[in-house]
Formats: sequence, structure tokens, C-alpha cells
Amino acid sequence: MPRVKGGTVSHRRHKKVLELTKGHRGKRHSLYRHAHESMLHALDYAYCHRRERKGDMRKLWIARINAAARIGGLNYSQLINGLTRAEVELNRKILADIAVNDPAKFAALVKVAADKLKN
Repeated sequence: MPRVKGGTVSHRRHKKVLELTKGHRGKRHSLYRHAHESMLHALDYAYCHRRERKGDMRKLWIARINAAARIGGLNYSQLINGLTRAEVELNRKILADIAVNDPAKFAALVKVAADKLKN
């Protein structure tokens, strides 16, 4: 069987890795062996952090809702409890958006929640 050299295939694979590691520091963007390891770690971090970002966004929404609710005289847990009792089905993303962009509407929601908590 004749010997097959994988020159073009290897070259393309190496170029693809070096293209992905553009911007990495030191040898990590120029030498294939170091670049490949750097690429694997970077892709792994990207995968994990895409999932972490969802939790980070939820924390941000809760902080915004809490800040806006405290202006209306309730804390976050009281607001959510009141809205649940009032059967207002808005998720945290939408509540945070309303709190930032339309304080008057959010104040009305706080009032609805406060009324339900009193009853």
C-alpha cells in the first residue's frame, strides 16, 4: 500500500485552530500545540459560561425588581407573593423591564400586590 501524506488536511486543520485562537496571548495563538489546548479550554469555558449567563441574568432581574419594589414600599419576596396571589403571571424578565422602562406601570403592579397581601 502506498504511503499517504496528510499535508493538506493537517495544514487546513492547523489553520482552523490558529484562526480560532487569534487574540490569545503568547504562544497560544501562534504554535499549533499550544493553540489547540488554548482553543479547547476556550470552547469549554464558552459552553459553561453560556449556561452561567442565564443565572446571572436572573440575578440582575431580581435585583432590579427588588430595588423598584422597595420604592413602592414592598420587598422582592412580598411583591412576588402578592403578584402570585393576584394571579398576575409576569416573569422576572418582563417585571424587570417594566421596572426600568415604565415606573408608573410597575408602581401599579406594586399596588396590586400590596392590596392582595392585605386581604
